[in-house]
Amino acid sequence: MPSLNVLKQPLKLFSTQPMTGFYRDGYCHTSAQDHGNHAVAGIVSDEFLQYSASQGNDLRQIGLKGGCKWCLCTARWLEALQAHRDGKISREGVPKVDLDATEDSALSKVDLETFKQFAVKTDEING
Repeated sequence: MPSLNVLKQPLKLFSTQPMTGFYRDGYCHTSAQDHGNHAVAGIVSDEFLQYSASQGNDLRQIGLKGGCKWCLCTARWLEALQAHRDGKISREGVPKVDLDATEDSALSKVDLETFKQFAVKTDEING
């Protein structure tokens, strides 16, 4: 059965430049082998990358920079959200989310309404 997104529609391709996803196929779909649950289709900012590096996960080492689209671990996205709520990073430090490309498995840790607060519109993703 194909993966569904958080809106219960077929999961959409997220990024091939850079090639993302646990399976490096451009989709943020997961399986039992993906212990990190790389389900969140996030658009990262420089602030997020700096924060992530300070937490021991330096995504800049693999070439990511602000504006890149990357399938993020659900727990890492939630960690950034909590850091924002705690005043450690700004709202811009929480990656924007493409709801059409975020797998529904992410809903086990983050509710849809929270994701919607950080959702981007399709023209922002492609533009």
